[in-house]
Amino acid sequence: MSDNPVEICEREYPELTEAFKLIQREQYELFCRKHMNYGLDNISLGTSLESNDDKRLSLTGIWFRVHDKIQRLRQLVINRVDDMVGEDVNETLNDMSNYGVIARLVNMRKWKR
Repeated sequence: MSDNPVEICEREYPELTEAFKLIQREQYELFCRKHMNYGLDNISLGTSLESNDDKRLSLTGIWFRVHDKIQRLRQLVINRVDDMVGEDVNETLNDMSNYGVIARLVNMRKWKR
């Protein structure tokens, strides 16, 4: 019997783990589509991301975007206000998750590489 947490989880929760992988693939495809629309500079804010100040500025911009998504989620879930631009809860959650990965890429200095 393996102690590998991935193997255990996939064995004990096959539907859950398959759904998780499907969501990750959807998020990756969304990331690629949006990346083609926006390019690199929307995250780097036109900087080279070489200095710590550049990185801090980029991460601050991501923080604002995530905050906007949290506010949208609040409107949809807590306040039960219909979205006027057609973004549902799942799309909002996907964007939030992707911004987390993008922030990690910026923090690792991989964004413009």
